[in-house]
Amino acid sequence: MEVGEVMLQKTIKNDARLSGKGLFSGKDVTVTFRPADVDTGVVFVRTDLPEPVWIPAAATHIVERDRRTALRNGTANIETPEHCLAAVAALGITNVLIEMDATELPGFDGSSDAYFRALLECGIVEQSSECRELVITDSISITEGDKSIYALPYNSNTLNITYDLDYTEHGGIGRQLYTFELSQEHFADHLSRARTFVLEEEARVLRENGIGTHLGPTDILVINNDGPIENAYRYNNECVRHKIVDLLGDLMLAGRRITGRIVAYKSGHALNQRLARQLVKMADQADRKVVAPAQALLDIRKIQRILPHRYPFLLVDKVVEIDGDRRIKGIKNVTYNEQFFQGHFPGTPIMPGVLIVEALAQVSGLLFAQKLELTGKLAVLLTMDGVKIRKSVVPGDQLVLSAEVLKIRRRSAKCQCSATVGDEVVAEALFKFMLVDEDTV
Repeated sequence: MEVGEVMLQKTIKNDARLSGKGLFSGKDVTVTFRPADVDTGVVFVRTDLPEPVWIPAAATHIVERDRRTALRNGTANIETPEHCLAAVAALGITNVLIEMDATELPGFDGSSDAYFRALLECGIVEQSSECRELVITDSISITEGDKSIYALPYNSNTLNITYDLDYTEHGGIGRQLYTFELSQEHFADHLSRARTFVLEEEARVLRENGIGTHLGPTDILVINNDGPIENAYRYNNECVRHKIVDLLGDLMLAGRRITGRIVAYKSGHALNQRLARQLVKMADQADRKVVAPAQALLDIRKIQRILPHRYPFLLVDKVVEIDGDRRIKGIKNVTYNEQFFQGHFPGTPIMPGVLIVEALAQVSGLLFAQKLELTGKLAVLLTMDGVKIRKSVVPGDQLVLSAEVLKIRRRSAKCQCSATVGDEVVAEALFKFMLVDEDTV
């Protein structure tokens, strides 16, 4: 891609379906890929639950797991999405729904190849809007013991990854170095078939703990000092190639097309995910620099023109960030003069959790109003899921109210919200709204 060339968003043309067993759990699962609208992003959908739950492939939804990646929305999890996400990244797909009828994605042969081929056969189509770009402009360094990962500026409009895999003390692997410049062709020819691997002693511990008991050496690369047991390498440096596949999948959690250089030494999922979070922060800071305040900020007078709420029930003082019609950040300054403190509780004033949730719902309504065709509509709350009040809010606190759209249609919308005080999350919830004309309420 040439510098300055516009990269458009992409989705798949047709549905695709894959079935298999989870790599760690061994449970059967069917995955269905479906086209998605502009700005939807890559979203997993748990269809086996009483109500389908959307789980965006985003750094904000990462949960810690050993040896793999996992995502969560409320109480719904997605396990081991990294091989699937690597295929999505290699094909340049920015919008796709990935429906699942169980928790863990299929492991297949431990590589990304089944996902890559299935998505390629769907056909890839360009959409009308530009990709959201994340250009690495400053160096990021993350280290943990002898492991490290770096993000660096790069003099090309693409993503370049170098991975240094150091198993010097293990004769079956040794030390391997590989550099990959993101392209569909390179991924197809050199990376998609690289399989996950485990050392013989690690495999023994996993099986003793009931993990991967459905797998044998012919199903996954189990390596001793002489190399794969009852198996053979597809490439003489297959292990480092698979590490790049994992890294590419984890970087998808930054939620944007990345331009820059990544250099990793012995990095695993935990460090990869920390880097994805740091890249999101970098992108957010860049967004704040380029958005004109007159376009992005809403003071109380502008808020009152959009929301019907009035004293004492208007709980958003100002809006400090807006990212199109996808994300918003508002402020509620909590003072001792708030009416509700008279009875909640005298002598120990605590902001009612239900009002924090209401403030999040109000900032969500301000976000929906940014979409032109929804201007003039009211967001009427239908359901709340995964509501958690994690910390008390007291006079003097400044509530930062954040909302991110997960799904929006002309008459309904769903968003993930969180409230923070300083660096601490004090509340979070998943809301579903009905969007109605104001004169019908």
